[in-house]
Amino acid sequence: QVHLVESGGGLVQAGDSLRLSCAESGHIFSAYDMGWFRQAPGKEREFVAAITGSGDSATYADSVKGRFTISRDNAENTVSLQMTSLKPEDTAVYYCAARFGLRLQITEESYDYWGQGTQVTVSS
Repeated sequence: QVHLVESGGGLVQAGDSLRLSCAESGHIFSAYDMGWFRQAPGKEREFVAAITGSGDSATYADSVKGRFTISRDNAENTVSLQMTSLKPEDTAVYYCAARFGLRLQITEESYDYWGQGTQVTVSS
């Protein structure tokens, strides 16, 4: 069983930065591609970013490209999402997710394990 725990959420102002982290315990972390998703009130959960197990490739949603950066530390079993130039529309619960696979995926259904989520609120 893969256990994921997110941290780092909070209330910030538009234009601020925030760093989310997700810790995994108990497995070969580098074997899993990792993704970040978010869900705003009244909306479907949407893809934000994903990174391969080795960390050599990443992909982003158009809405966050150039502002968010996903990274991972396989020695520490963590994946992070550095968010800059935050906008009120980035307000959501952010979830980290893991999957064992051969190619980066951006659909929610492709991920097998999920954290409990962390709230990010961006005020205008």
